[in-house]
Amino acid sequence: MKSTDNNLLTNKTAPKLKVCGLTQSDQIQKLISLQTDFLGFIFYEKSLRYVLKHLNPEQISEIKHSGKVGVFVNENLEKIVETAEKAKLNFIQLHGDEDEYFITELRKKLNSEIKIIKVIRIGNQNSDELQKTINQYAQTNDYILFDTDSKSFGGTGKTFDWNLLNDIEIPLPYFLSGGISEENTENISILKQKPFALDINSRFETEPGVKNINQIKIFKEKLI
Repeated sequence: MKSTDNNLLTNKTAPKLKVCGLTQSDQIQKLISLQTDFLGFIFYEKSLRYVLKHLNPEQISEIKHSGKVGVFVNENLEKIVETAEKAKLNFIQLHGDEDEYFITELRKKLNSEIKIIKVIRIGNQNSDELQKTINQYAQTNDYILFDTDSKSFGGTGKTFDWNLLNDIEIPLPYFLSGGISEENTENISILKQKPFALDINSRFETEPGVKNINQIKIFKEKLI
């Protein structure tokens, strides 16, 4: 179904926007100027968008923005806390296999103002399995992020079947990720519970970690 106006969505409240995999200081400032809601920095060494190859924690700490998200994959708890403090992160995104016990312990050590986003990677689960996973994390996290499952833990540009989200109860605000693009965003209209935010990455790049700012600007304008 095609949109009949400039808004890609049919719900009245447009989702917030998170741009993940940032590595370039000048691009970060441009995204701030565009009033991007969340800035995602990947602290996973195996990622093509590993931020510490480009920016150090002190440089990230100096970025004036209230939506700085640090993305971690199966990282040591103390390392997450240390990085969050040094980079002055506002959100921690756990993209690995972190369980409720790990998250509970992380919560105890983190600054209480830092929010936690738990990623649920969607592959071949049925709705019952997915619901069980969501319920496990409902008490320990502030947000959920749904992404397409992959060995690389995200950044694939591939989309999962969004219809699956209509078969479950989602008790927390959620980020929708995995191949988000101008071409498929209008399909959000099928979702009963709309996403709190859209998480874009590889579909808006000229190369890993280098964003197409003009493309993002156009995309963001269509969300308003």
